[in-house]
Amino acid sequence: MGIAGYSGTPLLHKLGIKPSSKVLLINQPDDYLSLLNYDLKNQLCKATDVPDIVHLFVKSISKFEAEMKNLKPVIRKNPTVVIWVSWYKKAAKIPTDVTEDLIRAWALKNNLVDVKVCGVSDVWSGLKLVVPLAKRK
Repeated sequence: MGIAGYSGTPLLHKLGIKPSSKVLLINQPDDYLSLLNYDLKNQLCKATDVPDIVHLFVKSISKFEAEMKNLKPVIRKNPTVVIWVSWYKKAAKIPTDVTEDLIRAWALKNNLVDVKVCGVSDVWSGLKLVVPLAKRK
């Protein structure tokens, strides 16, 4: 997979991953670390860690909804968590029922807002979800 987008900005920076970030990856593609062009292994969450950044890859809306339900305890523990949701781009011509609009609609119904979209690769898009400032405790 090639570098996505036209900005030339490295994916690591697009996603906001810093050296101090604890990262939880869910269903990531096999080439994820090469897409980042960064060794993230020491920053990956262990079972008891609360992530700063979650990157969730989904191929169906039912899987998206199930994984987001599983992330609700993470959101409660860390209301500043950033959740990137990635789905197949239309241009990838890979069948999926996931769209940016469906992710956004689900987020708004579940006290999250989208604040950024980016190309993750030539196959994956990403939408950044966060808890609105007014709802963080």
